[in-house]
Amino acid sequence: MALFTYDLHVHSCLSPCGDDEMTPCNIAGMAFLAGVRIVALTDHNSCKNCGAFFAACEEYGVVPVAGCELTTSEEIHMVCLFEGLKQAMDFDEAIQPYRMKLKNRVEIFGNQFIMAKDDEITGQDPWFLPAATGLSLLEAAELVRSMGGVAYPAHIDRESNGMLAILGMFPDEPVFELCEVRDKENAEKLSGGRRVVVSSDAHRLEDFAVTLNHMELDCDPEASPDEIRHALFEKLNMKEAGK
Repeated sequence: MALFTYDLHVHSCLSPCGDDEMTPCNIAGMAFLAGVRIVALTDHNSCKNCGAFFAACEEYGVVPVAGCELTTSEEIHMVCLFEGLKQAMDFDEAIQPYRMKLKNRVEIFGNQFIMAKDDEITGQDPWFLPAATGLSLLEAAELVRSMGGVAYPAHIDRESNGMLAILGMFPDEPVFELCEVRDKENAEKLSGGRRVVVSSDAHRLEDFAVTLNHMELDCDPEASPDEIRHALFEKLNMKEAGK
């Protein structure tokens, strides 16, 4: 067992609310400088920058995780993470029919840059990414899990798009063994005994890795990125709270 620093909720320049400076290379470089070993890229309703992020992390020795922050039809934000890059890209394709075709207005909402290796801009997503999808909380969680991923409510300690603020409780279905907070001081009060992931939800480089959070994994610190990522998902998939 070893402790690993992590941040499992970070936005790139693909998210319109994210700074243009939040490129895959800049995020990986900042993680390296700050000492964050495991980082998940979780743009709004898209995994399209995850390939470039994996390439950038390889250069810096950071362990990348592919995912997204999905907006359900109830306007709840849910973190969706996948052990493999292909799984994430398959999920990205699967959710496209459920996305709202609301044209992104760059001058109001911001750019939605799609990046290739070495921070090359290859295009922009034309549709406003944070808009609610047609997937309910239950449908979204079931889809993620059916594709081998992990899903849990994002920033439950936040009023905007937080599950507790919208529903007032954890629903009976879907069952969530995990939840996310941005401030670890809120974990015990809001989690209802569930295991808690503390992540930054960073949209700017200066927001990323302000504080370091740690997770104990059944893995050697010098293991390969694939081995560390596998140990992470074994931990996230544990069923018993507090284990």
